[in-house]
Amino acid sequence: MMRLGCSLGSLLSVEEILNCTKVLNNYNIDSIWIPETWGMDCCSILSQVAGIANKPKLGSSIINVYSRSPALTAMSAVTLDVISGGRFMLGLGTSSKPIVEDWHGVEFVKPLQRMREYVDVIRLAMSGGKVSYDGKFFHLKNFGLLIKPQRTRIPIYLAAINHKMVELTWEIADGVIFYLRPLHELKTTIEKMQSRRKIDVTCQLITCVSNDSDKAIIRAKQTIAFYVSVGTIYRQFLASNGFKKETDAIFDEYQRKGLSNNHVFVSDDMVNSLAICGTPEDIRQKTKQFIESGVDLPILQFNPVENVKESFELLVKTLACDMK
Repeated sequence: MMRLGCSLGSLLSVEEILNCTKVLNNYNIDSIWIPETWGMDCCSILSQVAGIANKPKLGSSIINVYSRSPALTAMSAVTLDVISGGRFMLGLGTSSKPIVEDWHGVEFVKPLQRMREYVDVIRLAMSGGKVSYDGKFFHLKNFGLLIKPQRTRIPIYLAAINHKMVELTWEIADGVIFYLRPLHELKTTIEKMQSRRKIDVTCQLITCVSNDSDKAIIRAKQTIAFYVSVGTIYRQFLASNGFKKETDAIFDEYQRKGLSNNHVFVSDDMVNSLAICGTPEDIRQKTKQFIESGVDLPILQFNPVENVKESFELLVKTLACDMK
């Protein structure tokens, strides 16, 4: 039986997330991950999910290290771990300059140093003692949690794109959350980094399933085009890893006409290297490809194709034999 995770979030309403959670609780899924972008707050949703799903682990994917203080994130993580009976995994990331500066009003500087200090403070807080810390970004004096931790070490996963963050992740984290990495690059990076130190390698994968393969592929291409259009870091990373022609065309079309049709510039090679999409049989085969690349835990980012309930039921039915 393979380990599988499921990410429920940005494309779904709160009610839809909770309904999908009820379905997943009937299966042996490894973990449920809730994203946080600019919609719902993931900690609130995770507290609800914890009360519905009593078996899988629960993860944030991701909380950014600029919009909350590390002390507040430690409080949230310990609270969620207590609520869930020791099932929480803390996913952290740096987000991006436009989101951090334009929407949160915080200067986006030195993300590597900030991440290192952020993890330091959280780990010290989770240990149960008083925290005094004097870093470049964070200065704490005698901070301590009033709530007793369920565990003194909650697993911390870091979202990593560029090389320096990948290096830091393997240095300080329990796991990594990859996203939008071409299959060939993913395999090479995992082999290189896991030879230094073993951590839990997860990869969040855009997942679209339909009995009509074309509909699923178009849905996946739309999601890829969105991230290439609005995410400078993803656009640059993909351009430097074999998809410059596609990313240039996608972004040019986005600047001229928006998101309405720029997914047509996502090539078949690109979607096959970045996403899991197609018919149920396609989904099973492509999931195995990512596992063979070295991914310990594929996290299926559910992208509904047409009706949400029917689309999710088809996804679960497709992988049910792997979740029993």
